[in-house]
Amino acid sequence: MRILICRYAGEVNKIAKGLAHPNVGLFTHIRGACVVSGNLQTLSPKVRKFIEDNVAICQPDEIHICDGSEKENKQLLCLLQKKGTIMPLTKYENCWLARTNPADTARVESKTLICTEHERDAVPIPKPGIKGTLGHWISPAGMDKAMQERFGNCMKGSTMYVIPFSMGPIQSPLAKIGIQITDSAYVVCSMRIMTRMGQAVLEKLGNNDFVKCLHAVGRPKNGKVEYPHWPCDPERTIILHKPLTQEIVSYGSGYGGNSLLGKKCFALRIGSTIARSEGWLAEHMLILGITNPQGKKRYIAGAFPSQCGKTNLAMLTPTIPGYKAECVGDDIAWMRFDKNGVLRAINPENGFFGVAPGTNHTSNPIAMKTIHKNTIFTNVASTSDGGVYWEGLEHEIDTSKLEVTDWKGNKWVRGESKTTAAHPNSRFCTPANQCPMIDPEWESPEGVPISAILFGGRRPHGIPLIYEARDWKHAVAMGAAIRSQATSAAEFKGTAVMHDPFAMRPFFGYNCGHYIKHWLSMDKPGRKLPKVFHVNWFGRDKNNKFLWPGFGENSRLIDYIMRRIDGEDIAQESPIGLLPKEGSINLEGLATKPDMKALFEIDVPFWLQEVDSIHQYFEEQIGDDLPKEMYDQLVEIKKKLRKL
Repeated sequence: MRILICRYAGEVNKIAKGLAHPNVGLFTHIRGACVVSGNLQTLSPKVRKFIEDNVAICQPDEIHICDGSEKENKQLLCLLQKKGTIMPLTKYENCWLARTNPADTARVESKTLICTEHERDAVPIPKPGIKGTLGHWISPAGMDKAMQERFGNCMKGSTMYVIPFSMGPIQSPLAKIGIQITDSAYVVCSMRIMTRMGQAVLEKLGNNDFVKCLHAVGRPKNGKVEYPHWPCDPERTIILHKPLTQEIVSYGSGYGGNSLLGKKCFALRIGSTIARSEGWLAEHMLILGITNPQGKKRYIAGAFPSQCGKTNLAMLTPTIPGYKAECVGDDIAWMRFDKNGVLRAINPENGFFGVAPGTNHTSNPIAMKTIHKNTIFTNVASTSDGGVYWEGLEHEIDTSKLEVTDWKGNKWVRGESKTTAAHPNSRFCTPANQCPMIDPEWESPEGVPISAILFGGRRPHGIPLIYEARDWKHAVAMGAAIRSQATSAAEFKGTAVMHDPFAMRPFFGYNCGHYIKHWLSMDKPGRKLPKVFHVNWFGRDKNNKFLWPGFGENSRLIDYIMRRIDGEDIAQESPIGLLPKEGSINLEGLATKPDMKALFEIDVPFWLQEVDSIHQYFEEQIGDDLPKEMYDQLVEIKKKLRKL
């Protein structure tokens, strides 16, 4: 039996020298599959059983127990390059480009299901005749059937990789451990970036329980693989979650959100169910540290739907002199009140999985300084000098002097080609510790203290730049009522305004109504609840131009929030919440002053319609599962609007 590191490489001696796993001589077999890397004897009985059970089903030829080492990573990158899955980007240090099957480019929300005994535990029961939009349910019998139809012999001829990983710093009491099984080396390399992965996790785990994650890229039923470098089974893709047994099962897709099971699947869907049982919050939120000119530091969390500026805010470059921003996380926050009643948050991830299009030195200079080393790019365009290209870099890369190859591998010419160079949901997967503004406390075991929470979305009309919740019930209603234009992160098209409660609509691990009730339960005596704001930097005027400059200028809103945290009397009542008093937002230094009246105008007919739309949504989608407090908040807002 040949060892894994030699299977696909032409330069066998070169690769084998210095890259072999230290346990390479400890080969054993599991049901006919050869263990080519790692030592079964060092695994706990629970981990061994998890592997053995899935070997029996998937029937891989080989098993590779990942140790997370640099040597292993180089080995797998070499294999992926040989198979044509990735190509090196020679302009940068250890950067790679993957091009997927065009049918496998986004999260498949319609095929993502939560498995519970009773449907209502997983999703709210919508009004008769209304299609539910807050998740999809599958019965235990249905899940078993779906797995039987897909996973039998699905890894025949392939290697099964076993990935031990920690969500959160390994030493943190807030961290949780998972074991992912996959037949994709691309997933292994990406999980090494996005999580703490390897031998140290197994040592921490001991014989304790863990979240069980099974993934297979899949093969079409007819056996026809159109893109051999990127096998998948788009027609039968399915992502299943079973909270009761803390299991995640994913089949048919190699794309990040569907295959990197530590991300949305674990950190949010399973994470939110664990959080409810243990009394904390698992949220789709960035975490940002802000220090003002007086040296006072605060931490802010923010929930926005995908592609609504979350990463840009997490990597904010303040334009106000004396302000300093530092990033803890750009996508997910696990938050728990400590013994002193302070809400503390950790970023359970270890990397950034950001959307590439629109990222440039104006919108996010920090990201641009982060991604040009040790990064896996997916579905971006490439340039003839060994670099990358996407929409948003037109003023930074002169494509007239370079040949550009689009995300499908075709020649692309700016101004002539009728398609985009990069897929709208193309990504960079890059280590967080490379970020030049990473917060020194980003791996703090106890987490950082959260003083404010922001909610927001992409709303071109009617929603003010910023307003503040009056109290915790109003804050929860604000999060539950988030609405935003659809984005390319999922399979939806167009710019329709969609309801996205807490920016969690695709990520709930249990009934959204019960989730909202859990948020309300956070208000307990002795707890220091954070201030809560709604922001919207996407407002447009009648000529469809942005009313607010955004990007680094959003630090002007952060300055306002910091002052409100400190209790400054700079807010005034309005029907929808507390608005900034006139002149309270620092506009000093802006070349063009924004139309502040337009940014804060309360259009009564618009807001009456907005409240009605939210009420209708709650009634149709959540119904009796929605806490009465949410309806009460809408009634109160409507009363106040009618008094204007």
